[in-house]
Amino acid sequence: MKVRTYSLFPLAVLLALAALTFWLERATRIDEPRHDGKLRHDPDFIAEDFTLRQLDRNGRVKYSLSAKKMLHYADDESTDVTQPRLTYFETPPPFHLQARRANISKDGKVIELRDDVLGRREASVEDLPMTFASSELTVYPDDELARTSAPVTLTQGRSVVSGVGFEADNLKRIFQLHDRVRGTIYPQDKKR
Repeated sequence: MKVRTYSLFPLAVLLALAALTFWLERATRIDEPRHDGKLRHDPDFIAEDFTLRQLDRNGRVKYSLSAKKMLHYADDESTDVTQPRLTYFETPPPFHLQARRANISKDGKVIELRDDVLGRREASVEDLPMTFASSELTVYPDDELARTSAPVTLTQGRSVVSGVGFEADNLKRIFQLHDRVRGTIYPQDKKR
């Protein structure tokens, strides 16, 4: 049986038209707007007057985060916090951080404290209480690290030191100022 190409021509044209129709339908389709909140920066949940606690392997509180208000946003998985207070308990004495506001990364590994950041380490047998103040501070809570490129003022007893740029390692108890460091340091008496 001999197949003639002219008899297949109408079938080829029909297939080409079907393919073209499919392509045109796809190319001109208007996507339906999403209604899942991912395109808007609206909070998907709100918490007020809350405290979160991170426990170590033995079930002891490693640190806690308390705040007046927390807003979580689904579009970028960010979390904004009002009047945060972060307290470390793992390395005595307790170390406290507070600010007017903060932003927490989606994985919770970075907390960006903003506006009137204050830090306070309570007195220990070896050291007087220590405080510091800055306009901003980035905190890595699981590692007990913090840093900023903003001006910082540290106070311990009568000693006052200020500078620009700061790193704190709470586990090693090291506080480092990076630039334009000035201050007055007095001999430290033991805790009174």
